[in-house]
Amino acid sequence: MVSFQLDAERPDPDAVARAAAILRGGGVIAYPTDTLYGLGADPANRIAVAQLYRIKGRPVDRPIPLIGASVAQVAAHTGGLAPLAAKLAGRFWPGPLTLILPAWPGLDEAVLAGTGTAAIRVPAHPVARALAAACGWPITSTSANRTGEPPPSLPSDVRRRLEGALDAVIDGGPAPGGPPSTIVDATGPSPRLVRPGAVPWERVLECLR
Repeated sequence: MVSFQLDAERPDPDAVARAAAILRGGGVIAYPTDTLYGLGADPANRIAVAQLYRIKGRPVDRPIPLIGASVAQVAAHTGGLAPLAAKLAGRFWPGPLTLILPAWPGLDEAVLAGTGTAAIRVPAHPVARALAAACGWPITSTSANRTGEPPPSLPSDVRRRLEGALDAVIDGGPAPGGPPSTIVDATGPSPRLVRPGAVPWERVLECLR
């Protein structure tokens, strides 16, 4: 397992590029986000996605969330954001608000778990955004733990629990922790709360008034 030590605020571009190359080659890596450590894989690579499910022991009927580098990257891959999604993204990204959007071509079906939708956000963490930017497309971002175990905020916990299962760990120091991202379904004409989290539902509604 390769380990990359990165400054959380100013990640070294060469190290990020090496980590991105592992993802593009079908690897699975752990990296810090603005909430917890996540597991990254190429969501279009069937073998990488299957390995991600095996590492987590995740039921195949549960979809995998994604992160993007920027609003522009997400919009480019989704074919453009609908007005509701664009307004929420413009207000809360980068940040811990995940939007459920219509799935776009190329994603492995296992990532979607038969829903026809994809859950995605732009995190407020330079390392996570730099990694998605270096890959050139959104990457997976499920928590870096086996299903049923506490999600980790420390790289040492990731190594201890998943040693031998991952291709690389990006050590950006402690992740902030706290609640997971709020998940909002933005596929319809009005938002629907799917999971409460770091962004209060009242703030979501306020930005749309």
